[in-house]
Amino acid sequence: MLEKIIELTNLYIDSIPKKERKKYGQFFTSMETARFMANLYEIPIGKSCITVLDAGAGSGILSCAFIEWVEQLDTITEIELTCYENDENVLGLLRENLEYCKKHSTKKIKYNIQTENYITSQYLDFNCMIGGNFNPTKFDYVIGNPPYMKIPKDAPEAIAMPEVCYGAPNMYFIFAAMGLFNLKDNGEMVYIIPRSWTSGAYFKRFRQYFLTEGRLEHVHLFVSRDKVFDKENVLQETIIIKMRKTNISPVQVKITSSKSNKDFDEITSLTVPYSLVVSGEDYYVYLVTDDDDVSVLKRLHRFNQTLPGIGVKMKTGLTVDFRNLDILRDEEEDGAIPLFYSQHIKQGKVQFPIQKEHEYVVTDQRGLMQDNRNYLFVKRFTAKEEPRRLQCGIYLAKNYPQYTKISTQNKINFIDGLLGEMSECLVYGLYVLFNSTLYDEYYRILNGSTQVNSTEVNSMPVPDIKSIQEMGRKLMKTKDLSEKNCDLILEGYCGES
Repeated sequence: MLEKIIELTNLYIDSIPKKERKKYGQFFTSMETARFMANLYEIPIGKSCITVLDAGAGSGILSCAFIEWVEQLDTITEIELTCYENDENVLGLLRENLEYCKKHSTKKIKYNIQTENYITSQYLDFNCMIGGNFNPTKFDYVIGNPPYMKIPKDAPEAIAMPEVCYGAPNMYFIFAAMGLFNLKDNGEMVYIIPRSWTSGAYFKRFRQYFLTEGRLEHVHLFVSRDKVFDKENVLQETIIIKMRKTNISPVQVKITSSKSNKDFDEITSLTVPYSLVVSGEDYYVYLVTDDDDVSVLKRLHRFNQTLPGIGVKMKTGLTVDFRNLDILRDEEEDGAIPLFYSQHIKQGKVQFPIQKEHEYVVTDQRGLMQDNRNYLFVKRFTAKEEPRRLQCGIYLAKNYPQYTKISTQNKINFIDGLLGEMSECLVYGLYVLFNSTLYDEYYRILNGSTQVNSTEVNSMPVPDIKSIQEMGRKLMKTKDLSEKNCDLILEGYCGES
C-alpha cells in the first residue's frame, strides 16, 4: 500500500511549487521513515479496535504506514482513523489515498477527515477551565509529521496554547503538545520533529508540559541533516521521538541512529538511564549517541552547582555593531573605548588591538558599556567543522589600565561576577572548565547547533567555587593554556565515570 501512496505523493510534490507548500510548512515523510515510525508502537493487549490520530496528515503517508503495521497484527480487526488537514491542495489526494488503503486492507477501516485548523478547533478542550469539553475525544495512538514554520506570537495557534508558547513559536511543537493532549492515558505517540526543542529557554514551557504529561521512551537520530525528507532540501536537524502518556518515568530510554532516511537496516542502538537523558528543572533532553557521551554526562552530573549558583553568569555581548555604525571607530580617539570581537580571542587570551576595523566605540549609552574588569570571553558562534564548540579567552582588566569602560560585540559571550569583579584565579579556573574536552563534549550533547547559548551554559553543572579557584591557581602556575593541560587539571576533580 505505502509504495502506491508515495508514488501519488511524489506526483503531487512535482505539481505544487515548493513556495506554495512552504506556506503550510509542508514536508513529506519518506517511505522508509514512515515505516520505521509505525513499527515503534507496541502491540495493544486485549483490543480488537484501536483509534488513531494523524494531525497534519498531508497525503496520508503516516496513516498508511500505520495501517500497514496493523496488517501484521491478527488481534486487531478494526481501525478508527482521524486525520486533520486544512490544505485544500492536498485534501483530494488524502481522500484518494485513504480510500486506497481502506480498499486494500484486510482490516475494517473507518476514517474521518477534519478540515478545520487542528489547534484552534480544540483549544477550548486544551484549556478546559475556560469552557471546553471536560471529556474530549482521546486516541490510543497519535502519529505525526507536523508543519515546520514559525508563527507570530499573536497567531491564533500561539494564543490558543499559552501554556507551551514563549515568544514567536514554531508550529511543530504546538502540534506535538496538542498531540500528547489527545492521547489516552498510557497511549503512545510517535512524531518526527526538529531537535531544537531539546534545550534553551525558548522551548522551556513546551518541555515542561511535554515531559510532565508524558515520558520519552525512544529517540531516533539522523547522522545526515539533509537526507531525512525525500525530494526536499531541508537542513533542519530532525529526530523521531516516541512518547507515552504517563507520569511514570521509564528506567531507560532507547536511542538509535541511522545515516539517513534510507539506512534503517544499519541502525546503531543504545539504552541510557532516563535520568541522564531528561535532566534538571529546565527539562533539557541530552541526545547521547554512544557510551562515551554517557560517560561525559555521568562525570559532569556529579557537580551540583551552576554558574549563577557560584555567583557568576554568562551574558551576551552588548553592542550590535551593524546597528550602531555611527559610534564605531577604526582607530583610538578621545573618549573611545575598546570593542571586543570574537577575533580578539587568540590562544586562550584576549589580544587587543589587532588592527581590525571598528575596534573602538564612542558612546555615552550605558547599555553599550560595561566596567573594565576581569571576564572570561567565549565565542558565541563557531563553524560546524571547527574542532571545538566552546572557544574562550581570558580578559584581565589590569592589562588595560587606561580604560574604565569597555564594550563587547554581541557575537561573543562573557562571564561576569554577579556581585563584583571576579578574581584572577576564578577567571583562570573558569577557563579550565570551558577549554576542557569534557565541557566541550558536554555542550555538543546538549546543543546540536553551532551557537553557544548563554541560557544553556548558565544551567550546566560546575564544581563549587573553591574547586574552580584551585583549578585556576594550578593553571596560573603552569602558564600552559592548552586543552590538554586543562584536561589534566580538571581530571583531578571529576575523575573517570
